[in-house]
Amino acid sequence: MEELKPEWQTFDHVADIGIRGIGRSLEEAFENGARALFSIMLEDILAISCKQKQRLECSSYDLTGLFVAWINALIGLSDLKGMVFSRFDVEIEGTRLKAIVQGEKWSEKIHGRGIEVKGATFTEAKVEEKEGLWIAQCVVDV
Repeated sequence: MEELKPEWQTFDHVADIGIRGIGRSLEEAFENGARALFSIMLEDILAISCKQKQRLECSSYDLTGLFVAWINALIGLSDLKGMVFSRFDVEIEGTRLKAIVQGEKWSEKIHGRGIEVKGATFTEAKVEEKEGLWIAQCVVDV
């Protein structure tokens, strides 16, 4: 089995795309899951400058629901503000999440156009601790 390390990933799913965040903490896994999201929405996530900050809060009934709510909140905020994000400072208490996300207005010239993500789903969604690392994942509807 491949060794786990803190990072973000995408994975194939029949008609959609899976996103996965891996971290040394629950918060880092959620932050890396957000990076996975924006890595598919843009051609180059590294081109994002952290010029503006936005606050974001969400909650759910369990950690898996919280990850899906987090991803959907990011998609909604991105759409509403016309922004893309690459820095995520997440705090989780129980099943409540507070975050400051940083990014800038989206520009096709700077960021490129990736795949349009409609929303996060509960398909293959899970949040678990494994081998000392946290994994947060779900499939997003594209």
